[in-house]
Amino acid sequence: MKNNNEIKTHFLFEKVNYKILLIGLGVIALGFILMAGGGSDDPKVFSDAIFNFRRIRLAPTVVIIGFGITIYAILKNPYGKNVPETEVAETFPEDKAIKNFKNKKK
Repeated sequence: MKNNNEIKTHFLFEKVNYKILLIGLGVIALGFILMAGGGSDDPKVFSDAIFNFRRIRLAPTVVIIGFGITIYAILKNPYGKNVPETEVAETFPEDKAIKNFKNKKK
């Protein structure tokens, strides 16, 4: 019979999860870089460059795709349906049997 109070020693994420997470963060950073710029050097002159396709459509779409990749990296189960069995390093002290204990009712 397996003890339910065993301490599990495997990590939640694997190397694959971290790689996908870093790719997602890179895509988010790329989206914010695409949003940058478009300002005017002279504050008295208005520049229409802030309303071009790259800043209004492309950059926010890239950021949302980056968030989607990041969420996928968090939710991805690297083990599939088979969670690896790990060796039990220790159990909780409360689970050990108490010596010389007799259950007496008065």
